[in-house]
Amino acid sequence: MISWLFIGLVITILLTPGPTNTLLASSGIQVGVRKSLRLIPAESCGYLIAITVWGMVIGTVSAKWPILPTLLKLLSALYIIFLAIKLWKTADIEASYNQPTIRARELFCATLLNPKALLFASAIFPSTAWLTVHNYFLHIAMFLLLIVPIALFWTFIGSILASNKVRWLNQSNLQKTASLILLSFSIPLSYSALLNL
Repeated sequence: MISWLFIGLVITILLTPGPTNTLLASSGIQVGVRKSLRLIPAESCGYLIAITVWGMVIGTVSAKWPILPTLLKLLSALYIIFLAIKLWKTADIEASYNQPTIRARELFCATLLNPKALLFASAIFPSTAWLTVHNYFLHIAMFLLLIVPIALFWTFIGSILASNKVRWLNQSNLQKTASLILLSFSIPLSYSALLNL
């Protein structure tokens, strides 16, 4: 069974600005939403491989050290708080989206190496996802379904930022909102980890 907390955390973390989302926004700025659609399978494959590998490693190691998932969950909650503070502090710094045209291979590599994959595997995906194939497929399928609209959102944001038509939709407001949402999700994550100690 997939929990609403899982869905909410996945959406929140996927919406958070990071290397993958910056590249998607850059592509939206440079070539528009329609031509950026080719990048979504690259992001999906990058996350699929990275989360699966991290999950298998954590599942194997946690059999020897059962405290590891709880510690990783606590570290992930601290990382989310760190991200929230960083987003808030850098909200008014002008981002540079002027990069060469983004290719699928570059987005795949950026996603494969994205630290969010470890966060997803260690703290967001429930431990049951790594115990049975059925639970793994259920959660990874939901995750991959959630990637599509969020990737579209980031390329759309890039195309809007390029046009400067919506005054309130800017980097500063997006980052501050994401910061507050991240903080709100770090609380239940921390609480569930502390309960397992």
